[in-house]
Amino acid sequence: MARWLNLIGTPADGVAGLAPAARDILNRAEIVIAPKRLADDPLLPNAEIHTWPSPFSAMIEALESWRGRNVAVLATGDPFHFGVGAVLTRHFSPDDMHVLPSPSAFSLAAARLGWPLQNVEMISLHGRPASLLNSFLQPGARILALTTGAETVGEVATHMRACGYGRSRLAVLQNMGARDERIDHYMPDDVAVKTFSGFNTLAIECVIDADAALLARVPGLPDTAYTHDGQLTKREVRAITLSALGPTPGALLWDVGAGCGSVGIEWMRGALGARALAFEHNGKRLAMIAENAFALGVPGLEIIAGKLPKTLTDQNQPDAIFIGGAVADDDVFEVCWAALKPGGRLVANAVTLEGQEALGRRYKAIGGELLRVEVSHLGKVGSRHAMRPRMAVLQYRTVKQ
Repeated sequence: MARWLNLIGTPADGVAGLAPAARDILNRAEIVIAPKRLADDPLLPNAEIHTWPSPFSAMIEALESWRGRNVAVLATGDPFHFGVGAVLTRHFSPDDMHVLPSPSAFSLAAARLGWPLQNVEMISLHGRPASLLNSFLQPGARILALTTGAETVGEVATHMRACGYGRSRLAVLQNMGARDERIDHYMPDDVAVKTFSGFNTLAIECVIDADAALLARVPGLPDTAYTHDGQLTKREVRAITLSALGPTPGALLWDVGAGCGSVGIEWMRGALGARALAFEHNGKRLAMIAENAFALGVPGLEIIAGKLPKTLTDQNQPDAIFIGGAVADDDVFEVCWAALKPGGRLVANAVTLEGQEALGRRYKAIGGELLRVEVSHLGKVGSRHAMRPRMAVLQYRTVKQ
């Protein structure tokens, strides 16, 4: 069957701004699906016109019913840069689709500002909380962000002040490519005196306040970055644990007995698109996990409440597993090991004798590696100082063959 689904990215001035090849394909369409801003464009062809439905899943159902007909879906900019293209390819083969992108908002903003895109973080805050920025806020970082509308600008400015980045420089690029295009520059404190178009892209040059905490992307955030009740994999052990787990783009982690969620959170911060499931039964800790995930820029962390090992069943197969709680429970380990993908990594930490004995048995049964981690911190002894040891951690790590 010929490619019947035409996905066309449009610039700010709509159909008039399309290249001749894209315009020709659009004019031959029997059915056109357009966003609301383009639904009344006078240059749309004499075809069956629909606006993007709500819920969005209804579009997929409609497209399935039109399979084989000449269909055009209009999107904004590059449909595969935080656009509808990613949704459509989950349901339709690339062999069904003919894609003609326009320059993305990121490309246009970079051209206006003179920012090399390879050195810029590109994210979407469209329909997402401003806390998503927290994974990217670093001194000297440049961020381009898609927005929901004018309200996003104020939300971001307020959030950046709260995070210790109140001296950052922001630019709001509005209606790029249209006749009324404009760029406003401001500091976070200035946002209350400005108004913005709803069709905008936000550019941020991050400057950290002198007294703000630096939360780096590498594993081992300060323990003070987390709300916890003591059930926290401590900073140095956490860094070693994440290095053994090895976050990779798009990979899924099971954080089993998640405590306050620190390992799953830093897994997601460590690689593009990394995902995590945090398994925990304690009600207070469940609330802490949600609070920490929001505060540290990974609101997509999925929290699974309930008792182990029951909650482990019928979950997506993980690429890596960390067992922090219930480490001595053989049933939990067996379910985890059975679920882990071939080539997947499993890491478990124990401080109690019972937990360490269980890790020893697993090492003898299936091999792997045992590592003892001992960390001391400076403390006072009267008027003098000495190194005070923390509880030693036995770490078991293995790869499933």
